[in-house]
Amino acid sequence: MPMSKREFHLEDEHVYDRSGAVRWIWSHLWQYPWLPVLVVLASVVNNFAASGVQVLIGRTFDLITSDNWAVAALVGLSLAVFGVIAVQSIMGLARNWTNEFVAQRVERDTREEFYISLLGKDQTFHGRQRIGDVMARATNDVRTLNLMFSPGLMLIVDSLMGIVAPIVLIILLDARLLLVPALFLALFVITVWDYSRQLNPVSLAQREQFGLMNAGLAEAIGGIEVVKGNAQERQELEEFAENASRFKDYFVKQGIIQARYLPLLVFSVCLGLAFFHALWLWQAGTLSLGQVVTYMGLFGMLRFPTFISLFSFNLVQLGIASAERLLEMMNDETELDENEKGISQPIHGRVTFENVSFGYDGTPVIKNISFTAEPGQTVAIVGQTGSGKSTLTRLINRIFDTNDGRVLVDGMDVCDWSLESLRSQISTIEQDVFLFSRSIAENIAFGCPDATSAEIETAARQAQAHDFILSFDQGYETEVGERGATLSGGQRQRVAIARAFLTNPRILILDDSTSAIDSATEDQIQKAMRHISRQRTTFLITHRLSQIRWADQILVLSHGELVDQGTHDELLARSPAYQRIFARYD
Repeated sequence: MPMSKREFHLEDEHVYDRSGAVRWIWSHLWQYPWLPVLVVLASVVNNFAASGVQVLIGRTFDLITSDNWAVAALVGLSLAVFGVIAVQSIMGLARNWTNEFVAQRVERDTREEFYISLLGKDQTFHGRQRIGDVMARATNDVRTLNLMFSPGLMLIVDSLMGIVAPIVLIILLDARLLLVPALFLALFVITVWDYSRQLNPVSLAQREQFGLMNAGLAEAIGGIEVVKGNAQERQELEEFAENASRFKDYFVKQGIIQARYLPLLVFSVCLGLAFFHALWLWQAGTLSLGQVVTYMGLFGMLRFPTFISLFSFNLVQLGIASAERLLEMMNDETELDENEKGISQPIHGRVTFENVSFGYDGTPVIKNISFTAEPGQTVAIVGQTGSGKSTLTRLINRIFDTNDGRVLVDGMDVCDWSLESLRSQISTIEQDVFLFSRSIAENIAFGCPDATSAEIETAARQAQAHDFILSFDQGYETEVGERGATLSGGQRQRVAIARAFLTNPRILILDDSTSAIDSATEDQIQKAMRHISRQRTTFLITHRLSQIRWADQILVLSHGELVDQGTHDELLARSPAYQRIFARYD
């Protein structure tokens, strides 16, 4: 099927059929066609061997109930039983190993496909997702696919062969004995179909509720400081308990459906009928006692597939439900495309907005904005909260695409650029800095994984981060907590600034990036920023007048509109909107 838009992909990425859950699972399985074939062949041999044991046992009964039977014949039958059981055991091991191998491969491929899909989604997609639900799909739902294959599908294949093998041998024994097994098969298919029909919606609802419960838990733990700061522990506990109770209710519904599992009742009734039918034919002299024993042994083997389908079909239903949840997220449309064959060249830094408008979900945020930033210029963007300052900068590196108008970099529409080339030459430092749970050195070098220790240290010195980093026992190898929780706000911002310095971007976006830094340290950082900003185009969102003053150009936004632009002195002289902002900042 044709690929939808996405921001990232791998050259050797497999293309799977996402038109439906079952087709998608099958397309994953088809990557290893010889493995399922081996599973089926091993299962066939295993079950025919197990059924063959019943035939040999029946022949043994005929032997010992006959006159003048020979011990050698009994020994031969015993050795035959031993040999057949040995073959059955070996084939069982081969089947189990191969099927487990398939399950692990499919889980690995699915996990990789899902992660690549998430990396390829745009910011609009990620903005509307609950992290806990995404993690539930990436972990629990993917793992459920593994269980669907092993033991789920393995048991279904084994059950199918466990029905076929006895039926075939019953026909070879005496075709008249097929009457009751045929009745059983018809009733078995009907009852299992009804069981699956009832179980499917419950399985899907169970997976959805798990995602909802997990999302609530992730939000509460992620925002634990807010929860404790507002003394809302009890409310969060009650909400989680309610979600957990709903999750439990679906398990109870599943248990009720399983308790009404009719195939086992059908088997028990048919077993009695089969025994009656066999004795009837034996009484009529058309069957020997050994054949009766063989027949009942073969019919008794039908109990395993009948019993195990109670669990195997449930695992498969859960797997399909999980596949539907994964596909729902992977098939979610993305507005942006990486444009892999687009423009890929060094950026000089000229940025132009031509009548640009943008909004979220139909609500306008910026309206009809036009301006030009020349290479090497520093452009300060000022305005009241909610005026669209941050949104404007996110249109430059295509975090979002415009609704109307064009954003040009070096005279070319950003949509015509290769997304990787464009973003790799633009660096953004925001007030809410995100750091990974890795060492400080790895966080600084995140955009340049091949950077040397000397280059990392130089960037840290420019960002005034070197001294505080060395105050830690492990220095640059100090592990920071999740989101950099073990560092102060100012320390996190300086690490992020060092990361930006190291990537040496052609366009630098500073979104209130020094708000948590003291004035003395900020002055030192500003000197470094002024030095590097001469070599690149810088967009500056800040309330610090010391930074606004030295901007080459200042954009004044109000309610999403560009109401004026110019230098600090020009705007202070003529712009009432800038005067109000300046007075408030001052």
